[in-house]
Amino acid sequence: MSSPAPIKFTDGTAYERFMSPWSRSAGTLFLDWLARGSGLAWADVGCGNGAFTELILAKSAPASVCAVDPSDGQIATARQKFSTKPVELSIGDAMALPYDANRFDVAVMALALFFVPDARKGASELVRITKPRGVVASYTWDIVRGGSPTQPLWEEMDGLGKPALRPPSADVSRFEALKRLWAELGLRDVETRELVVQRTFADFEDYWISMVVSSPSGPLGRLSNAESEELKRRLQARLPASATGEITVHAFATAIKGRKAA
Repeated sequence: MSSPAPIKFTDGTAYERFMSPWSRSAGTLFLDWLARGSGLAWADVGCGNGAFTELILAKSAPASVCAVDPSDGQIATARQKFSTKPVELSIGDAMALPYDANRFDVAVMALALFFVPDARKGASELVRITKPRGVVASYTWDIVRGGSPTQPLWEEMDGLGKPALRPPSADVSRFEALKRLWAELGLRDVETRELVVQRTFADFEDYWISMVVSSPSGPLGRLSNAESEELKRRLQARLPASATGEITVHAFATAIKGRKAA
């Protein structure tokens, strides 16, 4: 059986409005939980436009960061952010990373593992590039339990008979699947944690532009004008607004970390 095709986010600017605020909120909780010291070598696999990479620089004082993503558009956006920072950016495949074995103190995938067509191969690559006793970690939206920020959009697209494209390895977002995978790869001292975040939009139009119009999956491109208007109506009816018109959306992610054997 062939592997599912990878999902690539090619527009770094649109992604900045769509997912980067979510990435920063969850990423901050994730880095606090990892609690790594300063002066370490990090690998950020599936870095997108560099939202999580920025957090590593700000919160972890790394000696260096190597960040890789399959999208040249995302990497081009990231290059604009890190021209004077200790970040090495590469276009590459998470299932065949362009790094030597035993190179990094910390190797992470932030909101990326479930986009890898073969999640086990992607995780094994994280282990390969990590030094003995180094940390291998990941967090993904808990798609199976409806934890993605895009869950309302997905469900309403489904209701229109236009199913939204889900990540190809969504099942790996389950705690049970993550713990089993980390154990199979020989990682030790494995811990997990749920990361709960929220994002408040100024009004429904802010939500619509950020989460629908800016979505890299381009859902509106597959809808007629009438279907787009119906999707907008459904989402506005579904998402309660405060007295001032603000809309708050919640999301939750599954996080895991483990240590490579000596």
